[in-house]
Amino acid sequence: MIEILYKDEHLIAVNKPSGLLVHRSMIDRHETKFALQIVRDQIGQYVYPIHRLDKPTSGVLLFTLSKEVARMMSEIFLSHETQKEYLAVVRGYTNEHDIIDYPLKEQLDKMTDAKALQNKEAQDAVTEYERLGIVEIPYAIGRYPVARYSLLRLRPKTGRKHQIRRHMKHIFHPIVGDTTHGRTEHNKLFREELQCHRLLLSATSLQFKHPVSKEQLNITAPLDETYQKIVDRFGWGDVI
Repeated sequence: MIEILYKDEHLIAVNKPSGLLVHRSMIDRHETKFALQIVRDQIGQYVYPIHRLDKPTSGVLLFTLSKEVARMMSEIFLSHETQKEYLAVVRGYTNEHDIIDYPLKEQLDKMTDAKALQNKEAQDAVTEYERLGIVEIPYAIGRYPVARYSLLRLRPKTGRKHQIRRHMKHIFHPIVGDTTHGRTEHNKLFREELQCHRLLLSATSLQFKHPVSKEQLNITAPLDETYQKIVDRFGWGDVI
């Protein structure tokens, strides 16, 4: 079972767990479970994916229940008429607020994107964030006697592949648990000392105007147990 956050005759939104693919992919051919399949079986109705979340990212994932509404929702996403919010734990103390305006080259997969144009110019990519909290914990990391982290609320203004993860790496504050764009020593600390084995990035809110009713929706997703324990341990429970 997967937690349903919102459902009507046109849309369904669920709280995707970390580690679950949205749909079948050649990149993870060994995987046998997918959010699309689970939701379809759970409600007994075919669903249409509108956007994606990276496999290790948790949070709000939206599907439609018809092709027509899928087309309408796709237009809403393409025209940037949605507002997405994410929660992330990153290495170090960030600025209190900042806008990362850093173009990203499209990341192509050798298997699935073999026929795609390989030398595209970098695309505009903008991410806004605010710092909600900081913490210092007594574990030595490299040449530093303690480890420092920030809790961020992020609002991507564009939708590039791995945008938030790549932008945080670009400003030298990678997300904890990111095995592709992060720092091994911090990921290891969280696994071994804090029993946290996931990427600390969650899509906590998705806001948009309903394509049929025109009602303004704000769909929110709670953190999972592992993420919530980190938030509570670091004393951030009152800031999110």
